[in-house]
Amino acid sequence: MSSTLPIAGDRARERLVQALSAVAGGDRKALKTVYDLTAAKLMGVCLRICQDREAAEDVMQDVYLKVWDRAGRFDASRASPITWLCTIARNTAIDWRRARGLGETAPVEAALALPDGRPSAEALLEAGETQARIFDCIEALDEKPRAAIRAAFFQGCTYSELAQVAAVPLGTMKSWIRRGLLQLRGCLGDG
Repeated sequence: MSSTLPIAGDRARERLVQALSAVAGGDRKALKTVYDLTAAKLMGVCLRICQDREAAEDVMQDVYLKVWDRAGRFDASRASPITWLCTIARNTAIDWRRARGLGETAPVEAALALPDGRPSAEALLEAGETQARIFDCIEALDEKPRAAIRAAFFQGCTYSELAQVAAVPLGTMKSWIRRGLLQLRGCLGDG
């Protein structure tokens, strides 16, 4: 069963890449395909950040409007489509929190902020370069640790949930993630 998972994952990724490309060309049906393939995951991201279902649903509308507007910017050689989409969802949900005075959800953003609360242009460029490097390093991981790290850190899944879905012992899942994080550290240290 595990040997078919990477193939299925590759097919889903390719389908999503093709759909995003079609969205960039103005294809509304392709946006529905993107939505159908990603809504559950992106809703999870929005719910965790907004902590309110109605708010998360509103944020999701904004997310897919941004996807419609920005699909032409997606570069499959720099990031996986789901990682790119999760980043849009996360940032949109964080913007929603900020607009309501609910505070920061990520300490990195507070460290990058100027006295007026906005990050400097240099900080934004540096953060963008770092983010691109992280995405590149994640893509370089083997399939099992890559999928586990994405699910744990971008979707908020617990190690127990991941082990259950992958039908492996909890210790195995923890090992996959630990080895993947060590590989990430090595990759990021090389740059």
